[in-house]
Amino acid sequence: MIPKDPDSPQDDAARAGWLSYVGGLTQDQIATELGISRQRAQRLVSRAMAEGLIHVRLNHRLSRCLDLEAALKDRFGLTRVRVTPFLGAGADPVRSIAPAAAAELERCLKTPESQVIAFGTGRALRAMAEQFTPTDGSQHRIVSLLGNIAPDGSATLYDVISRIAEKLSVPYFPMPVPVISDTPEERAFFMRLRPVQAVFKLAQEADITFVGVGQMGTDAPLVLDGFVSPAELKDLQSQGAAGEIASWVYDDQGRYIDSPRNAMVGGVQVQSSPTKQVIGVAAGPAKVRAIRAALRGKILNALVTDEATAEAILLEK
Repeated sequence: MIPKDPDSPQDDAARAGWLSYVGGLTQDQIATELGISRQRAQRLVSRAMAEGLIHVRLNHRLSRCLDLEAALKDRFGLTRVRVTPFLGAGADPVRSIAPAAAAELERCLKTPESQVIAFGTGRALRAMAEQFTPTDGSQHRIVSLLGNIAPDGSATLYDVISRIAEKLSVPYFPMPVPVISDTPEERAFFMRLRPVQAVFKLAQEADITFVGVGQMGTDAPLVLDGFVSPAELKDLQSQGAAGEIASWVYDDQGRYIDSPRNAMVGGVQVQSSPTKQVIGVAAGPAKVRAIRAALRGKILNALVTDEATAEAILLEK
């Protein structure tokens, strides 16, 4: 773990402003969170606004966050890291990381060269899609990594690609298959369809990929969303399941598990490379093991997370 350096006065103002305008905390709550008086909390929030540190996003990089970014890059060989301020115990970490993830998406969209940008699904990515400011991205192609059909035939709850395409007013390429097929034979049938093959190939060739990271505990998103039964979850856990990305389950070393359930995922198995950036967007205590495993196995080579999660990831050697 990196030793904690004292924050500068501007760090204090930025942190207080973040807690107020992103975290939605009252001045009394900010004072309690930072261990200062209410009057000082009020002054710090006012300073953050007066110095232009807070708009919708934080315009000052806290020194502690910068230290954590450097440590994560060094430990896991990452190409890009953004660590956002911790909003406090009990707060939803997605509120902290979504603006930073949106800024990363905007950066990618501003690249003049044509690129293929792929997207997974999930709450964090959906929040990113809501936060980003539309720009001219007509030179790019955007594609989904996995199917968008739930077990009951409905569209998946946290669809991302359609919202991004809507805001950009550009065509997009959804994966027109179930997230999980009932049998390997059914998946094989879908994957033989010409339109599916075209989208699958495009997703495989993505230059930049944005994904959420799911945990594999009893609160696993795959279980809550109906894609894995409790019995299947126990079986995956017995095989060492640590996390999932785009519905593909992997172990603590970031190796995808060879299981019948993984064989039925309707989508691309994500893996980063020197020429392909895979950006994970995730934070929270429940996700630490899953994020660490994905970094260890080089599934991800870039990350957007928050302070508390970054510290927890770095605790284990």
